[in-house]
Amino acid sequence: MSHQASEPETPHLDFQGTTPYEDYVKADVLTHLQHTLSDDPGEMVFLVTTQVMELWFTVVVHEWETAAHALRSDDVPTAVAALKRSVRELEALNASWRPLGQLTPAQFNSYRSALGEGSGFQSAMYRRMEFLLGEKSASMLVPHRGAPRVHAELEKALHEPSLYDEVLALLARRGHPIPASVLRRDVSQRYEPSPAVEAAWTAIYSGDEHGELARLGEALTDVAELVWRWRNDHLVATRRAMGAKAGTGGSAGVAWLEKRAQKNVFPELWTARSHV
Repeated sequence: MSHQASEPETPHLDFQGTTPYEDYVKADVLTHLQHTLSDDPGEMVFLVTTQVMELWFTVVVHEWETAAHALRSDDVPTAVAALKRSVRELEALNASWRPLGQLTPAQFNSYRSALGEGSGFQSAMYRRMEFLLGEKSASMLVPHRGAPRVHAELEKALHEPSLYDEVLALLARRGHPIPASVLRRDVSQRYEPSPAVEAAWTAIYSGDEHGELARLGEALTDVAELVWRWRNDHLVATRRAMGAKAGTGGSAGVAWLEKRAQKNVFPELWTARSHV
């Protein structure tokens, strides 16, 4: 007769303090950060969804910084792996619009006043995402002057090479003729497209489609596409909820979002395809 150790019928339930799960996840902190300012039940959905977006921004920034550091060390596989993880995370981030995408004007207006001058435009972590994409602007630090730690983090990100800057430096090290004007540009300024960079991507895509740089280009294109979808989903949700009215926080609302949605991330990766 075999003697098998008896399995406990229930998991370990008795802990001296908080549970190991709580110690790691801080769920009690997360689930008590919601302080609604109106009596409308829909405000809780808006608030939680916005907080979830902030958490996804944080993860995506981590992945893109990981990719940038790997590229600086010529470690393309690690960079591509981080970019691919961020694609799944961006998909989850974009899905955050679904609870908000069906808001009618009446539903949104029922708690809009609770936002006061608050606007997603003021999100520091989203700004770090944009900086990593090459959308740099020193004026975007101004709203955060009253928060020293946040301001310092953003200022550091402003003056560091973007993810795309690191990609182009890698292409130059791999023998592609990236101009010095691109490689030595002021990285605190917004990236502007370059015909020479477009030619480099054209050459890469005209070669081995399974090559390391081509796979890097496709991972970046996946990221760029999902960022574009994020911007468009934001535009559609805003247009549905408030039409063409001015946005919260003094922004131009839909007009500003339409302008953002027209911009391509990593532009030469898109234009080069016309020449392959």
